[in-house]
Amino acid sequence: MMWDLLSAAEIEALLLSLKVSAAAVLCALPFAVGIAVLLARSDFPGKTLVNGLVHLPLVLPPVVMGYLLLISFGARAPLGAWLLESFGLRLVFTWQGAALAAAIVTFPFQVRAVRLAVEAIDPGLEVAARTLGAGALDRFLTVTLPLALPGVIAGAITAFAASLGEFGAIITFVSNIPGETRTLPLAIYTALQTPGGEAAAARLAALSIALALLGLLFSEIAARRVKGLTER
Repeated sequence: MMWDLLSAAEIEALLLSLKVSAAAVLCALPFAVGIAVLLARSDFPGKTLVNGLVHLPLVLPPVVMGYLLLISFGARAPLGAWLLESFGLRLVFTWQGAALAAAIVTFPFQVRAVRLAVEAIDPGLEVAARTLGAGALDRFLTVTLPLALPGVIAGAITAFAASLGEFGAIITFVSNIPGETRTLPLAIYTALQTPGGEAAAARLAALSIALALLGLLFSEIAARRVKGLTER
């Protein structure tokens, strides 16, 4: 088994990657759904700017995103100092910071998937629900969200798979600390910098490819199943 071939440090990097990716997706998903519905169903001043800011991580180098996080959430940066003094939460050099970096870099994947799903919903269904007396929250929970669920699931799983591979923003923001911030990509980088570490790098690379493929496959299957259920 692949598991038996991994060292304790490699298993630690794998488990940390799964934890960071899960936290990144779970924390970002509610905001992604809200932003996606807003962009799909509303026209407001500055919509183009908001859309551009949401998708900025897709075109910016991840290292730049990591640098922006560092000057915003570093221990002496305005937001970082406020979080530390108010809640005792330090993001820089911690796995929570790695999750924040992964969440921001993969946020556009979730927004795009949910927005496409919402835009595909017949607006007449929401209008019909409104004429029957359903409020905005009721229409969202009983009409929009269930019909957009395939997109929500596909976006979440795609973002999870992308988070597993995030490197630039994480290493720039939280460095490469074993057991704390050294995820799979950082472990591969470390192995390549170590004499004789080629075999470990190859194992971890194969594991990363397998996880990414499984994530994409599961995303496709889950989206089809949920779509089939919602169409019944």
